[in-house]
Amino acid sequence: MTEPARLLELAVSAALTAGEFLLDARPADLVVATKSTPTDVVTQMDTAAERLISTAIRSSRPDDAMLGEEGQDAGASDGRRVRWIVDPIDGTVNYLYGLPQWSVSIAAEVSGVVVAGAVFDPSKGELFTAERGVGAWLNGVPISVSGCSELAQALVGTGFGYDAARRGRQAQVLTGVLPLVRDIRRLGAASLDLCWLACGRLDGYFERGLGVWDYSAAALIATQAGARVEGLHGRAPSGDLLVAGSGRLFPALHDLVAELGADRD
Repeated sequence: MTEPARLLELAVSAALTAGEFLLDARPADLVVATKSTPTDVVTQMDTAAERLISTAIRSSRPDDAMLGEEGQDAGASDGRRVRWIVDPIDGTVNYLYGLPQWSVSIAAEVSGVVVAGAVFDPSKGELFTAERGVGAWLNGVPISVSGCSELAQALVGTGFGYDAARRGRQAQVLTGVLPLVRDIRRLGAASLDLCWLACGRLDGYFERGLGVWDYSAAALIATQAGARVEGLHGRAPSGDLLVAGSGRLFPALHDLVAELGADRD
């Protein structure tokens, strides 16, 4: 096996273990704390799942770096050291409410480049995976983006920030997008939005305010399935903005959200 293949195998194992734990152990009375604003929730399950993932990875690779949404930040990747980028529950609010649209996301990064990624949707039993330069798969079956090339025919996913002022601005942007596309979907888990783009369930996607753990694994999956995943004007995707679509749809979606100022609050 290549090194990325070995890293993918470990990412898959850890994601499956954490996902099964989160599904089976979800308590009826989740203890809710707040993050940046009252509507940005985190549960004890997030923290427990991240510990579970960290333990699984470090049992095999104790010297690797780790970046996790729930607080772990141990170093960077270089040519000799892998960094794991982990979101134990992407779609925390969905998980909290019992909505079956959340995932466990794990990416392996080498020298600043994600080389392997796994996104597991426990509610549906769907495992999305990718290895850089090799391909992307859903439950082991190769996947690819849709053939949509026209905005008017595009089903486009997006998401909204937790801060009320940012959501207000995002609503303004949405009024400029909605009349020009087939329809909009707001599903509540960025990693699954990108994975659904990768397998043709969505044609395009854009969102401001994502963390690197939200999209690292899923962006690799989408690009290996034929999508372009970028920021504006050739920049890398970031918290400022992420835009994604098939190679034929991407330019039109990019230009639309750029014109609407989707990267500004």
